[in-house]
Amino acid sequence: MATPTTATQPAATSLSAAQLNAAYRNMYLSRRMDDKEIQLKRQNRIFFQISGAGHEAILTAAGMLIRSGSDWSLPYYRDRAFCLQLGVTPAEMLYEAVGAAADPASGGRQMPSHWGHRAYNIVSSSSPTGTQFLQAVGIAEASLRAKLLGITEGFTEDEVVYVSTGEGATSEGEFWESINSACNLALPVVYVVEDNGYAISVPVEINTAGGNISKLLGSFPGLYIQEVDGCDFVASHAAMTRAVDYARKRKGPALVHAHVIRPYSHSLSDDEVMYRPASEREADAARDPIATFPKWLIAEGHATEESLAAMREEVDALVLAATDDALEQPQPTPDTIYHAVYSPHVDPCGENFDTEDDPHFTGEPTTMVDLLNACMKDEMRRDEKILVFGEDVADVSREQYLSSLKGKGGVFKVTWGLQKEFGGSRVYNSPLAEANIIGRAIGLALRGFKPVVEIQFFDYIWPAFMQLRDELATMRWRSNDAFSAPVVVRTTYGGYIRGAIYHSQTGASLFTHTPGLRVVCPSSALDANGLLRTAIRGDDPVIFLEHKHLYRQTYNKACYPGPNFMIPFGKAKVVREGADITVVTYGATVQRALIAANHAAEQGVDVEVIDLRTLSPWDRETVFASVRKTNRVVVGYEDSMSWGYGAEIAAAIADECFAWLDAPVKRVASTDTFVGYAPALEDAILPQVDDFKRAYLDLMRF
Repeated sequence: MATPTTATQPAATSLSAAQLNAAYRNMYLSRRMDDKEIQLKRQNRIFFQISGAGHEAILTAAGMLIRSGSDWSLPYYRDRAFCLQLGVTPAEMLYEAVGAAADPASGGRQMPSHWGHRAYNIVSSSSPTGTQFLQAVGIAEASLRAKLLGITEGFTEDEVVYVSTGEGATSEGEFWESINSACNLALPVVYVVEDNGYAISVPVEINTAGGNISKLLGSFPGLYIQEVDGCDFVASHAAMTRAVDYARKRKGPALVHAHVIRPYSHSLSDDEVMYRPASEREADAARDPIATFPKWLIAEGHATEESLAAMREEVDALVLAATDDALEQPQPTPDTIYHAVYSPHVDPCGENFDTEDDPHFTGEPTTMVDLLNACMKDEMRRDEKILVFGEDVADVSREQYLSSLKGKGGVFKVTWGLQKEFGGSRVYNSPLAEANIIGRAIGLALRGFKPVVEIQFFDYIWPAFMQLRDELATMRWRSNDAFSAPVVVRTTYGGYIRGAIYHSQTGASLFTHTPGLRVVCPSSALDANGLLRTAIRGDDPVIFLEHKHLYRQTYNKACYPGPNFMIPFGKAKVVREGADITVVTYGATVQRALIAANHAAEQGVDVEVIDLRTLSPWDRETVFASVRKTNRVVVGYEDSMSWGYGAEIAAAIADECFAWLDAPVKRVASTDTFVGYAPALEDAILPQVDDFKRAYLDLMRF
């Protein structure tokens, strides 16, 4: 068990005078950059500013120990000095501040201090606090998986992952989830907690029990902890040296708890005078490394007043030149806004993914569960970098029992047998923590792995929604295509199984409403096989919705179509042709709409049934062509009637096909309630065959 230690500045240091002076230069440059941005903000020439003032000593020390372009870094918004030390230039930082097209972090898409640089392995930062921890664990886990699988390209033997935070974000659950997994897997993650005592206006003792995060962490096995005065550069360098060395030697994760100051307010939108007494601010000023470190350099004979003055003059000129450069840079043009929402390199809607007309069927018809399983086996044989993990997805967690037990393979058996064939390094169980699954998957995908992860039930996906919406979906766009995370997220959803409130949810619209995500929802075993293969071979993050009710239905069985069978995204399927009414639907309501259409035919109503198959993108061309033919349309979906996915389809039809409509667009959907357990309740709540039949006949009478 690691115990926190407090490092004090030694009387001597192994660093040379040149290294110490270079460290001071970086610290001073960081502060002058903060000051320049504050000036520009007050002149209304930039629009946001948040500083790293007071954090320069620990961050410069950290930057000296992290290998730029070899190690990986996930800094937080105060890490200006760290990024400068790794190689980001003052001009590049000011490009970000002015929103220039040349900004290497985001191309003008993110606010200042959202660091990112592909050349230095600085992963694109986002605004939510704490989301970076699990991604750091995933990036470090990639080095573990690579070693287990004998993959060397893109990896170095002793690489580490740096991740930093303020003390406030250590209250986030994802911080604790990341520590748990980093310790459990003995991953080379180096955490730096920059504790300046305040999370905006909330003091540390309100955020953290006992007011000291490193004391709370002392019982985590294998976690090496250093507590240090982060305003003392020499002590900070010594603490960082020990921590990084511990991680490089693969002993496990390390955490440096650095006590720093915040001489400026949280940001220019904040005024700390309103909640911090003058005595606190004066005490901070006395510890300011920009004031204390040069005095120490002179006292120890490492520099002179004249040499430091010359250095400051050179830095001031550099900042001024960088400012002039940045203010002349052009802004990104409006026609670039759609660039990198999705991959500009691989089109899952293209012909390369359309082998649907050439299946190579073998065997007897089988279920959706079996054909999903077969697809994953095919793809894992094809690509050694595909990893499958989630809750209960492995056959056996304790691998010594693998040969003697049948194995679990998921609660619905979709992943059964994968671990037995591909081993526990590629198929493994995660903690019962949905954000942990998605966050780690993002990190693994950033390193070139292809995670195909499972969220056991859609109903419990919400702890992962921050990672899905603010991280996974935005990664490519916010980094201007510098970084991407093409993760496939499989999850079960839907009702008709007597699953009540918490096993029947169908909120696909929350994901189709999220740019950057592809959303897929097959209704048959064959479609599931072909669409999953496209999802895995694609280059975008995918939410792959698998309806529990459809897993083992006999009517949607199919033979195995071969290892190259793919269905492109955005290609709907006309399940039944008709001339009088178009019904647009997907998932479990396809069969209900089809049965109702066959009944309606007995009364002379000819209904065309379209299965969308993918919800984002959706096949507008096929739908609109059908509506122009039939002039009447029903949109059927399992979600609640109001604000559901079908409302968007109905609105698009009204926009594009109004001139062809002979009746209003009608919807068939669930009631605006939750799903009840009792059969009578579930049947009344979810759309049934009779609901579709009534809708068809009502439209014909209009």
